Amino acid sequence: MTKDKEQNNVETLAALQELIDVVAKLRSPDGGCPWDLAQTPETLTPYVIEEAYEVVDAIKNGTKAEITEELGDLLLQVVLQAQIASESSQFSLQDVAQSIAQKLIRRHPHVFGDVSVQNAEEVRQNWEQIKAEEKGEASPDSQKLSTKLSRYNRTLPPLNAAMKISQKAADVGFEWENIDGVWAKFHEELQEFQQALATETPERQQAELGDLLFAVIQLARWYNLDPSAALQGTNQRFVQRLQKMEAVVSRPLSDYSLDELEALWQQAKAQIAKESQ
Repeated sequence: MTKDKEQNNVETLAALQELIDVVAKLRSPDGGCPWDLAQTPETLTPYVIEEAYEVVDAIKNGTKAEITEELGDLLLQVVLQAQIASESSQFSLQDVAQSIAQKLIRRHPHVFGDVSVQNAEEVRQNWEQIKAEEKGEASPDSQKLSTKLSRYNRTLPPLNAAMKISQKAADVGFEWENIDGVWAKFHEELQEFQQALATETPERQQAELGDLLFAVIQLARWYNLDPSAALQGTNQRFVQRLQKMEAVVSRPLSDYSLDELEALWQQAKAQIAKESQ
C-alpha cells in the first residue's frame, strides 16, 4: 500500500468515526435530539427506502456533489440503524461491516479462492449457488415456487415484485397462450373493480384494485415494457406540465377554474411536445 493510499484510508476511517460519534450524540439521553431519540428501526424504514431512491435519482441526474450528499444520507440510515441496535446489544456497525466483508469474500471464490471463471455470467451463477447454500435454499421447501415468490413480495417494491412474480410463474408454465387471454383478464379485472366500487367494502375495493394493477403488469410483461419506468415517466411528464402552467400564470393554480386549468394543461402539453421534436 502506498503512503498516499494509507493516508487516505486513515482519513476515511476518521470521517466515518466522526459520523458514528455524531449519531451516538444525537441518540444520547443526555443532551441528544428528541426526534432521533424517538426513532425505532421500524419508524426509520421509510427513510431507508426514500434515501435509496434519492441516491438512484442523483446517480441518474445529479452532479458529483449531489451524489455525494445522497450517499451520505443513505449511509446515515445504516449508521443510525446500527446505533439503535447497539443500544440494546443486538449488533453494532462493526458487525454490519464484518458481515458484508465476509459475505463478499465467500461469494467471490474466483478472487479470494482458487475457483476459475470465464465470464460475468459464471460469476453470477456461482453467486446464486453460494447464496442458496448459505440461506439453506437447497431444501425441498425452499425450492417451492411459492416460497421464492413470497420472498420477492417481501423484499421488492410492489411494481417490481409483481413483474418478478409474474415472470417466474410464467417460466413454469403458468401463462396465457396468447395476448388475447391477457387482454381478456384485464377487462375482467376492470369490470370487477368497477363492480366493487359500486357495491363492495373499501377492503374489497382495494383488493380488486390490486388485481387490476396486476393485470396491467401482465400486459406490460407481454409487450416487453417496464411498468416502473412507465409510471416514473408519467409522473415526470405530469410535473413538467405543471411547471409550464405555473410559468405562465400570475396567480396560484387553485385560483383558476377547471376549464381554465384544462386549457393551461393542453397548452403546456403542446409546448413540451414541440420542444421535444
